[in-house]
Amino acid sequence: MFQKHLGARIYLIFALTMVAALFEGFGILMLLPLLQRLDTINNSVIEVQSATIDNVTNSTDIGDYLLGFLNYLGLSDSIATVLVVIAISFIIKGALTFVALAYNANLTGQLLRELKSDLFTYYSQMQYGYYVSKDTGYFINVINEQVSRSMQSFSSFTQLGAHIVNTAVYLILAFLVAWRFGLMAVCAGIILLLIFRRLSAYVLSLSRLTAKENGHLSKLLIQTLQAFKYLTSTHQTPTLEKNVMTSIGNLTDYQVRSGISAGLTQSVREPIAVTLIMSILMLQIFFLGQSIEPILVSIVLFHRGLNSILAIQGARQTMLEYVGSMELVHEEIRMQYQYKEKDGPIKVGSLTQGIVFDNVYFSYNSKHNDIIQGISLKIPAKTSIALVGGSGAGKSTLVDLLTLMIKPRQGEVLIDSVSSEDIELESWRRQIGYVSQETIIFDDSIFNNICMGFESQDKGENLSDRIKKAAQQANISDYIESLPDGYQTLVGDRGIRLSGGQRQRLFIARELFREPKLLILDEATSALDSESERSIQESIDKLNGTMTVVIIAHRLSTIRNVDRIYVLDSGRLIEQGTYQQLRNKKDSKFSSLIAMQEL
Repeated sequence: MFQKHLGARIYLIFALTMVAALFEGFGILMLLPLLQRLDTINNSVIEVQSATIDNVTNSTDIGDYLLGFLNYLGLSDSIATVLVVIAISFIIKGALTFVALAYNANLTGQLLRELKSDLFTYYSQMQYGYYVSKDTGYFINVINEQVSRSMQSFSSFTQLGAHIVNTAVYLILAFLVAWRFGLMAVCAGIILLLIFRRLSAYVLSLSRLTAKENGHLSKLLIQTLQAFKYLTSTHQTPTLEKNVMTSIGNLTDYQVRSGISAGLTQSVREPIAVTLIMSILMLQIFFLGQSIEPILVSIVLFHRGLNSILAIQGARQTMLEYVGSMELVHEEIRMQYQYKEKDGPIKVGSLTQGIVFDNVYFSYNSKHNDIIQGISLKIPAKTSIALVGGSGAGKSTLVDLLTLMIKPRQGEVLIDSVSSEDIELESWRRQIGYVSQETIIFDDSIFNNICMGFESQDKGENLSDRIKKAAQQANISDYIESLPDGYQTLVGDRGIRLSGGQRQRLFIARELFREPKLLILDEATSALDSESERSIQESIDKLNGTMTVVIIAHRLSTIRNVDRIYVLDSGRLIEQGTYQQLRNKKDSKFSSLIAMQEL
């Protein structure tokens, strides 16, 4: 997954790490001729700055190669020169390590941005059916918590790669100096990794459980906070609190177990390394009779290599601790590819002909339990129609088909004679104003809630005047202008500082501001008092002939003046006509609905 997003850039980190390890290894190897030279110094007084390694009588081949390399560079082989070279090697190693870490931080930031922005883009284009199959907490958990945890997995992945590179460099150099010593080190490292294998599998299982539980907790917290007023007013918070506390307890347990596993790996690293080094050192000196100088250099290399081997286990364990999050994010991206909305090639212009439902069937599942059953109807451009029926009749589903949130299982929805399957979604949805049953208000100013960041193409247009006009049409301008901050008043999360009626009128103002070609009103005046409802109804009536209006209404008094009414029942179209035609029709469903409302 990481390579898919970052490409070959990941391997630059490993290349920098390898070069840094080589410089460090070179500095360590330079200790070999230095130690041999110091070992030959007896009681004579020697000027250190002029002393040369030529005096060494027990020099190894590697020492000779290193001295030859210094001479090739035009440097002397004095002890002072060797010490300076060692220092410079470690300085270069430190600089390269910093570059690698800085580059790693840059890649981590890029990956974080790419994953979060990609997921947000995917979520804005996902099929409505996939959206309703999940809960809000799931999506927030993936894009926020799980992506952040995936960054920990990426960081551990790069550390793992770096430790593998370091291990290879140190052990190869150890082989060059004392191959028996290096072979023992490799065998010891392999044994250690096998010992920790079961621990890695255990940490992986904890990682997957943690990712799943985080999603469950996010869902519970969002539900609790969204229903805060209701739960507090009715003292039902303890009902959800038990589930929240259970989820928190599970996460705590997983965290503690992961922490103990990590602590075990970290705490045994140094004792194991020292024990193995001393054991191999004793074997080399007392049983194999090796000279001390190459062994001391090999000890340094072996210690570095063994620490890297143990660090491989630590990095792998940390990566596995967060790999559940990485798997979840990867799976979600795959699902988003699968459930992305299918866009058509044809752009629709301003609605001029109208909308036609031609024998439309729709079902949310593959078993064909149809919610919409064989509906055919016409909505001519710049006319107003109403959808009427009881709960579950299919009114909102028809609106979802109209906005192309869903597509028919059978039949066609035609917009200006173009099938919904062939329409470019953006070109159609830009023309829609939609006042849904759920009032959508953002935590921003009234001004921004109405215009939604709109940028006019007409430089001569006054945005404030257009906003005020929409507010007047929605019968909320007087209230806004009475506020101390007027249109710059902040309304709070989901408009919590406004009353239900004020939120609904502000919502209507936003949709009127957009000057849509199709205006959908789904119980748009249900939260209003009679006076406000009448005022907005008059504004809507004035729009007749200027745009296409579709109204879903339970209050039948609000649809007296529409051009046509369609009556639905159990997903079927059972009646249609004008208000008066349907009212005067004896034994009709519509007339019975009127009678129930005593109109």
